[in-house]
Amino acid sequence: MTSVFGADGKNIPCTVIEAGPCVVTQIRTVEKDGYAAVQLAYDEISEKHTSKALEGHFKKAGTTPKRKLVEFEADFTKELKLGDVITVGDILADGVEFVDVVGTSKGKGFQGVVHRYHFAGVGGQTHGQHNRLRKPGSLGASSWPSRVFPGMRMGGHMGNERVKIFNLKVVKIMPENNLIIVKGSVPGAKGSYVLLEA
Repeated sequence: MTSVFGADGKNIPCTVIEAGPCVVTQIRTVEKDGYAAVQLAYDEISEKHTSKALEGHFKKAGTTPKRKLVEFEADFTKELKLGDVITVGDILADGVEFVDVVGTSKGKGFQGVVHRYHFAGVGGQTHGQHNRLRKPGSLGASSWPSRVFPGMRMGGHMGNERVKIFNLKVVKIMPENNLIIVKGSVPGAKGSYVLLEA
């Protein structure tokens, strides 16, 4: 993250996202595929890190191998054709003020209930307690139902989930560098991939 100063002089926390250039590698139609969509590719990689099947796929579109492939469902047959390059200026030039950002959150590994669900822990160390400060405590009844109910908040895998942030304000667009600056934070670590939905 970074920050920029607004017109009123306030410091705005922002995230800089590199969005493109993206290449159209496939156009799906209702007649052939059963649904209408466009497939975009982003982030170049060398041919030695690409499978033969994907190499042929990219050659058909007339582009070099890319790392990330994403489909967007909509009928683009009249607007786009195979091999077209899409930039930030093409999509956000018409004055889009807000975007939705989809990404994968940072993985935190196995976490206990204090970190995962903000449990307070047991608290004091009186009454003979030992080594229970961050434990979850009682999980439920014993003789009935003799099991733990589904959905019980317990320790487990945290993070590494698909997260969608709605209505992030577009602060600035830099078409010459394919950069978009949005207000606030986006899911994922630095350098990770996100989807922008205008």
